[in-house]
Amino acid sequence: MSERAHDVVLYGATSFVGALTAEHLSRHAPPGTRVALAGRSLERLQQLRSGLPDVARDWPLVVADATDERALAGLAASTRAVASTVGPYARHGLPLVEACAAAGTHYADLTGEVQFVRAAIDRCDAPARASGARLVHACGYDSVPSDLAVLLLAEQAGADGAGGLTDVTTRVRLRGGVSGGTIASIRSEVEAVRTDRAAARLARDPFGLSPNRDAEPDVPQPPDVAPPAPVGGRWTAPFVMASYNTRIVRRSNALSGWRYGRGLRYREVLDVGRGPVGALTAAGVSAGLGALVGAMLLPPGRALLDRVLPGAGQGPSQQTRDAGWFRHETLAVTESGRRYLATVSAQGDPGYAATAVMLGEALLALGLDELPPCAGSLTPATAVGDALAARLRAAGHRYDVREVEPAR
Repeated sequence: MSERAHDVVLYGATSFVGALTAEHLSRHAPPGTRVALAGRSLERLQQLRSGLPDVARDWPLVVADATDERALAGLAASTRAVASTVGPYARHGLPLVEACAAAGTHYADLTGEVQFVRAAIDRCDAPARASGARLVHACGYDSVPSDLAVLLLAEQAGADGAGGLTDVTTRVRLRGGVSGGTIASIRSEVEAVRTDRAAARLARDPFGLSPNRDAEPDVPQPPDVAPPAPVGGRWTAPFVMASYNTRIVRRSNALSGWRYGRGLRYREVLDVGRGPVGALTAAGVSAGLGALVGAMLLPPGRALLDRVLPGAGQGPSQQTRDAGWFRHETLAVTESGRRYLATVSAQGDPGYAATAVMLGEALLALGLDELPPCAGSLTPATAVGDALAARLRAAGHRYDVREVEPAR
């Protein structure tokens, strides 16, 4: 990659999570890192920069609308790496991905939209491979903890000679809020599935993000939405992001030549506690998710949600972000019968405070680190896996793997 004006550019810097990511970069980017902030409003960019620490005072500002292909091409050509927070990505995201693929510029985003990622793969994987660009979707809470946990489990099992992974389950516990941007992305996915048969088929396919669907092993996958159930003395309920995270993990496995194991079966569930309270909570979560999707499918429901859910640019309060946390425990059984547990956790609202750290560190890894050679439409695990895990550990997130005894 030839010399560029910037090391990293944060596009959509004035969005809710963009501003949090800019704050993280201002406090954690190594001295001398050439950071630029980008968006469609110079006035809002100036206002954001003025509220950041002094180190950001001279950061360049780049004005580029998501519909201005010439401006996006100039932005992509000016930097080594770009991170985008501009969603819903299905509506606004593809032109920037295309610009980065053409310019040989590394790219990261926060999307949790299966339809968008599939479109970006189909349109941009080949040009990115030709230019040397790494296009890395899912660089926030969706799906960094899931993707890196399974990568680290496979690496440890491989180092121990335990064989590939077979049955892998992530149990999620968390506390956090929701923003208007997240709601808009969920609506975009629901609307696509409602109106487009091809989108509905893609949403049902557990290997829908595979680089080569026909080459996938014929291994039945667990359902993304399972009824409440007791597991190991604790109740589980459907996890809202399972249908996305599981597909990212399976794509990572395929991109790595099925390094995790051709018999991998992966699922995610929400851990809601023990006893009668856990059972009631699991039932409530299941019913609530069904009601939310149902409301999004009907005009009266959508109108009601508009009145009660956060709008564009709105998100959790500082108090909610500070009080948030997440903990994932991913248990893997290997081909030899040995069992490993990955624990991933962090303080801060998962979708915002913790996500700003994940996206910021992914962007810095793409812009600054010496990474193993690869290019194309990738995942966090395949593009920046071990480097990102090391960066997140240094930032205070936990990524641990250990062997555990078989259940008795």
